[in-house]
Formats: sequence, structure tokens, C-alpha cells
Amino acid sequence: MIHVVATITLKPGVRAAYLEVFRWLTPLVRAEVGCVEYQATTDVETTIAVQDPPRPDVVTVIEKWSTLDALYAHGTMPHMNEYRAKVKDYVTGVKLQVTEPAT
Repeated sequence: MIHVVATITLKPGVRAAYLEVFRWLTPLVRAEVGCVEYQATTDVETTIAVQDPPRPDVVTVIEKWSTLDALYAHGTMPHMNEYRAKVKDYVTGVKLQVTEPAT
């Protein structure tokens, strides 16, 4: 199992528009071979001392893939190219962390 945490940093004030595009994308990705989970999330304010403050211009995408090859194939899908074109004016940065279970 491959886990991905994608941190998408957005221009101020465009998160709602970005999430609208992501809602279009989500069922297409979930239908891909090897996709186990694919979900956009936003920060929740809590009283947990070690949590960073909420980031209003960030969307965190939580992904699970059956294999690394499935993740690689995901990046080449036509709908991913269309997604990138649709959000290019919203996104200022993307960071990925790809992990696997340690135990």
C-alpha cells in the first residue's frame, strides 16, 4: 500500500473555486485501477497544542494506492492533465510525501 499526502498551496481567496474543480476530478481518480482512497481535506481548528494553526489557502489531498506503479499511472491520466490546466491559475505550490506502512 502506498500513501500520499499532497499539500496544495493556493492563491488567497480561491479555495472554493479550486475545490469545485476537485469535486469534478475525484470520481475520475477513484475509478482508476489501484486507487484505494482519494480525498481533498481542509484544516480543522482544534485545541491540540502541537497542531499548527489552520491554513485557509491550503488543501491537503489524502491518497492511498495499491502499488507505486498505480500511483505513477495516475499522474499520466488524461483527466489529471485536464485538472492541472483547470487549476493552474489557483495553485502556487504543491508538495508530495509518498510513504508506505512501516509495520
